[in-house]
Amino acid sequence: MSWIITILVGALCGWLASLIMKTNAQQGAVANILIGIVGSIIAQFLFGNLLNIGGDNAGTGFSFWSIIWGVVGSIVLIAILKALRVLR
Repeated sequence: MSWIITILVGALCGWLASLIMKTNAQQGAVANILIGIVGSIIAQFLFGNLLNIGGDNAGTGFSFWSIIWGVVGSIVLIAILKALRVLR
């Protein structure tokens, strides 16, 4: 069951990040899910225990703060991908 929650939270985080970064029209549902999951991993790596707000570490479980950190990590990932695309 946890992988289903991971996919759903990843989709939500990726979709919100793509709306913020204005890349929603360029990517589909699968890309949103992958960006959201990888973005949550990036948030866990970058922020980890550093910003323990509301009792939840970045990228752990299903909570308001884990979604916020997942969106932040997804925004970081989209920004990196945009920068790499400009360099090509």
